[in-house]
Amino acid sequence: MLNQKDILSTIEMIEQQHLDVRTITMGISLLSCADENPDAACQKIYDKICRYAENLVKTGCDIETEFGIPIVNKRISVTPISLVAAASKTDNYSCFAKTLDRAAKTCGVNFIGGFSALVQKGLTEADIKLINSIPEALSETELVCSSVNVGSTKAGIDMNAVKMMGRIIKDTAELSAKKGSFGCAKLVVFCNAVEDNPFMAGAFHGIGEAEKVINVGVSGPGVVHEALKAVKGAPLDVVAETIKKTAFRVTRMGQLVAKEASKRLDTEFGIVDLSLAPTPAIGDSVARILEEMGLEECGTHGTTAALAMLNDAVKKGGIMASSSVGGLSGAFIPVSEDEGMIAAAQSGTLTIDKLEAMTCVCSVGLDMIAVPGDTSAETISAIIADEAAIGMINNKTTAVRVLPAVGKDVGDSIDIGGLLGKAPVMPVHKQSSAEFIKRGGRIPAPIHSLRN
Repeated sequence: MLNQKDILSTIEMIEQQHLDVRTITMGISLLSCADENPDAACQKIYDKICRYAENLVKTGCDIETEFGIPIVNKRISVTPISLVAAASKTDNYSCFAKTLDRAAKTCGVNFIGGFSALVQKGLTEADIKLINSIPEALSETELVCSSVNVGSTKAGIDMNAVKMMGRIIKDTAELSAKKGSFGCAKLVVFCNAVEDNPFMAGAFHGIGEAEKVINVGVSGPGVVHEALKAVKGAPLDVVAETIKKTAFRVTRMGQLVAKEASKRLDTEFGIVDLSLAPTPAIGDSVARILEEMGLEECGTHGTTAALAMLNDAVKKGGIMASSSVGGLSGAFIPVSEDEGMIAAAQSGTLTIDKLEAMTCVCSVGLDMIAVPGDTSAETISAIIADEAAIGMINNKTTAVRVLPAVGKDVGDSIDIGGLLGKAPVMPVHKQSSAEFIKRGGRIPAPIHSLRN
């Protein structure tokens, strides 16, 4: 039972430490919408999304008002569109993206995810059509997010898909250059993508999920940062214990909101994702947590060790606070969305190479990183391959969301706006990886994938 101290502490976390529910995401199965006529399929998709999610935003706002808990985003995720559109006789899937965008606007949500393909072991005709449609789809829609899973521990890495995605990211950047490569901010390339992730841009409704579910993503970097100020100079095991206790309290709030939203929307409760997701706001930074542990600046030696401890402690504390923890759950390190990461990147302490090392121990991967506009498609593909290899070998989710800054170079920046923030353009290696990427084929699964 909550006592007065717990209530006052929670109020302080909300009002002063940026504690919030980052998103309520409704996952919706669209498998029943398949139709050989693309217009008929799109109409079925629009009708089903609007029918299921018509009260999502209102319910989120009602809970926010009644409980006094900020709920920043209300979102929708759907079945990977390459699966739904496969039956339709069309070569361009942009019509499906435009339908998702229209449905999202009708429902009033912030984003809709699921313009996606799962190609870890190979590409179907529908997968190829969807991937080739991504640049047009993301440049001509506002709320649609896209993801492509190119590898897994079980399947290895589909290097043909990796090669394609380097070109797709470049094309998407060109088509959305006037909006600060906004299209690329809505596109993520995964290894070991999860089916119940509530966070964008990588959310989709997995084929193993129920007809519709409610997944909630909580966040609280500012709360953790503030808690660590009370144990300044203490041994690291004390630091870890402090993070665990804080993560427990944050996740309990998410569990409360998830259960309430599930009941009011008559929708199955899926998971609580307890990730620490930063924003550009001062005091809401994962980088500042690492610096509070004793690092002069994020990216210096010791950063990977500090992040590993943070990620582990968040998971241990959160998993005891919810009946169903899932999604990604841990610490995100998106450069443009974290004011401490931005500062470290601008000073040169935080580099892409160091970020790659950090992705071995954090929740996702190279996230919201601006690179020079003249970066080749092959270099982007090589960056994706590196991250996919980390995910494949370590049996974890990794991802790449890079923003080629058209017409810009190192020292410049791009402003995406809102929660997506402002990204300094970071240097990439000039030496070519083109011959490696041109080989194509598949990197086989590691020996430890054979667990049957």
